[in-house]
Amino acid sequence: MKRAWWKEGIVYQIYPRSFMDSNGDGIGDLRGIINRLDYIKSLGIDIVWLNPIYQSPNDDNGYDISNYREVMDEFGSMDDFDELLAGFHERGIRLVMDLVVNHSSDEHEWFRQSRSSRDNPYRDYYHWWPAEKGTPPKRFSLFDDRADAWAFDEQTNAYYLHYFGKKQPDLNWENPEVREAVFDMMHFWFKKGIDGFRMDVVAFLSKDETWPNFTDEEIEDAWREFGWIEYYANGPRIHEYLNEMNRRVFSQYDAMSVGETAGATLKTALDFVDEDRQEMDMFFHFDGMGVGLKDAHIRTLDPKGWKLSEFKGIYNRWSDAFAKKGWGSIYLGNHDQPRVVTRWGDDSPEFHAASAKMLHTFLLSMRSTPFIYYGDEIGMTNIRFDTIEQYNDLWTRNLHKQLVSEGKDPAPYLEDWKITARDNGRTPMQWDDTSNSGFSSGSPWIPVNPNHVTINVAAQNEDPDSILNYFRKMTALRKADEVLIYGDYEMVDPENEQVYAYLRTLENDARLILLNFSDKDAKMELPQNIKPSSILINNVSDFILDRRIVQLKPYQAVVLNCEVA
Repeated sequence: MKRAWWKEGIVYQIYPRSFMDSNGDGIGDLRGIINRLDYIKSLGIDIVWLNPIYQSPNDDNGYDISNYREVMDEFGSMDDFDELLAGFHERGIRLVMDLVVNHSSDEHEWFRQSRSSRDNPYRDYYHWWPAEKGTPPKRFSLFDDRADAWAFDEQTNAYYLHYFGKKQPDLNWENPEVREAVFDMMHFWFKKGIDGFRMDVVAFLSKDETWPNFTDEEIEDAWREFGWIEYYANGPRIHEYLNEMNRRVFSQYDAMSVGETAGATLKTALDFVDEDRQEMDMFFHFDGMGVGLKDAHIRTLDPKGWKLSEFKGIYNRWSDAFAKKGWGSIYLGNHDQPRVVTRWGDDSPEFHAASAKMLHTFLLSMRSTPFIYYGDEIGMTNIRFDTIEQYNDLWTRNLHKQLVSEGKDPAPYLEDWKITARDNGRTPMQWDDTSNSGFSSGSPWIPVNPNHVTINVAAQNEDPDSILNYFRKMTALRKADEVLIYGDYEMVDPENEQVYAYLRTLENDARLILLNFSDKDAKMELPQNIKPSSILINNVSDFILDRRIVQLKPYQAVVLNCEVA
């Protein structure tokens, strides 16, 4: 196995709008992060991924960029960014920025020029369909209230493509001038000293410009199954573009690249991250996020719930995909997902702490680079909004409009969104039990979860048995134990519907990880070839091993030294 700092690192994702507000305007900012640098260092993480901080009209909370080389006024200045970057580096923490170049904002100067006339030099920076050719072939938009990815622009009597919101026109990567401009912008940030990019929806860069038509039936099926994403993720030139980006930019720095690749499959995984192909270091797959959902796009829950065997199968298959080549990432939450402990654990008072610790054990003991979302280290939970008016998220608001326009009752969807909606993961960081959780002296841009009175950093810092201090112990364990980083992975008892058990082995060393994903006591029999010796970490007070029978309490997590015959 070829070693690399980004394989050995633990990534902490910061959503700057919600992390810490330094000036009382209710919006988190760069100086707020600067003020919390020592806390971030105390977590034992090595890398910070920072969501977009660029100039933006904020139609999609910064993922609609109007200037790639300037900092959003709400977040501060470039001087603040330079100070933040220096502060991270002084503490031995690397910084990864968000790269959003599938689309820009419609307020970017490139698009202002592009839409001004058909013969403008910037016209081909975007995808246009002249109205005289008729209605363009149907394409999905994730964030459009009609799910239509073509928007009509009167000024030049043409439609422009937007896979996401109307204010997020897709860039035309077929145009070499677009690629050149993007690469130049990437060099700008690397020369400042950043350590890599997380690349937003990067698998969508290449479009099939023959624009094949889809039938109404195909569209309906694809909409329901979310399968249309595979069309978007397999453009004819995607690997050419990624290889060019690597050659022209990433290869010139000691940098990390991680792509958001919805639509990538187990069969295509190594096409993106096989080192010999020189494209990306790793990517995020979405298979795990769909477990327990009836409709992955509208985010409705399967009334039958989800099975642990399905969950295990997904992470087992993805681990196997990178067993000999490439490298994986692993996450359970981020800015596009609800809170980890609500979605995958149990946020009731009885099991909140145990299940949060169990999930930390899972993420930090798997064979992939772990990504931890801010606030999950203290077990922040979903806020569970009751009405659509409480939501800020563009996706959720437009889904609601679409449902209403189709004559559907939105009430059951609102109920499911209490578990699945994105805004659940965007509420302000819970620093203490004071007004607004210590996040801001003003009115926060999105409400603070009322449970900040009991779930907060200040209280957990003082409690040696807290979720936060367990997280610190677990990061320290991973960093001190190469078996948990580079060791082979093998699942144990795959059909068990309560316990997720697996071995990590490296040469003559082995670790056995036992995770009870249920709110009931669980038992499992260890295989004859596994002989546990000592406990490395345990999230509850005791551990019962009677001969070869392991007994686990609800949401118990244990990492054991062991011998494997």
